[in-house]
Amino acid sequence: MDAGLQDQVVLVTGASGGIGGAAARLFDREGAHLVLHGHQNLAALTALQGELVGESLVVSADLTEEEGVEHLFRKALDRFRKVDILIANAGIWPPAEEPIHRMSLDRWQQTIATDLTSVFLCARAFFRVLERTKPEAAALVIVGSTAAVFGEEGHADYAAAKAGITYGLTRSLKNEIVRIVPRGRVNAVCPGWARTSMSAAGLSDPAHVARVLQTRALLRIAQPEDIAHAILFLSSDRLAGHITGEVLTVAGGMEGRLLHLPEEIDPRRA
Repeated sequence: MDAGLQDQVVLVTGASGGIGGAAARLFDREGAHLVLHGHQNLAALTALQGELVGESLVVSADLTEEEGVEHLFRKALDRFRKVDILIANAGIWPPAEEPIHRMSLDRWQQTIATDLTSVFLCARAFFRVLERTKPEAAALVIVGSTAAVFGEEGHADYAAAKAGITYGLTRSLKNEIVRIVPRGRVNAVCPGWARTSMSAAGLSDPAHVARVLQTRALLRIAQPEDIAHAILFLSSDRLAGHITGEVLTVAGGMEGRLLHLPEEIDPRRA
């Protein structure tokens, strides 16, 4: 595939994770220069950089802090003088299931800061760079979640944060970016369950995997590359130059989640 990304500068947040790493490898094959962001798992980030053939830069930053985001983009500009594409992928999924009436304010605030505020800060910094450099085209791809589409019981914090970036930010920023770059685009990708380190605990239970697959047409769990191909497509001005403000769900035809197992239902009381 020639996506027209040769010598484009792509900044991938959360590049040490499964989806971020897979996206970085694809962009590298397309001839892009990469800024690889990570925060806590820097060993994985360094290993990823060793796999890449093109020019790349590793930057550690806390994206929940203004200073961290400013540091990230300053390092990118010092090295490459521009950023053409931002992949806002970094985020967390708290594994413990906590209904809202038992959820602590600390957990809520941490999830919102990591999954929503960090994307706001990165998008703001990216748009400020575009205002300075005035490229011919630019793209922001936000990585949301099917939790934004369907909600997620026991993870209302995560669902709320992902819905904020998937719908509120994506569809607002697609109108704002064109005020700076006429061919600027903003889209979102919503993965379902994918085989990454973040989902490893949930996917280690065969019963849970079976329940997950009951909600979708394709009877398999996504690989990180499945999501990465969608990210690359939406990033490319050549392939997706007239697509903006869209939410692309990559979840095997998922229609929702089972709320009750058959043995939990008493038809006599229905």
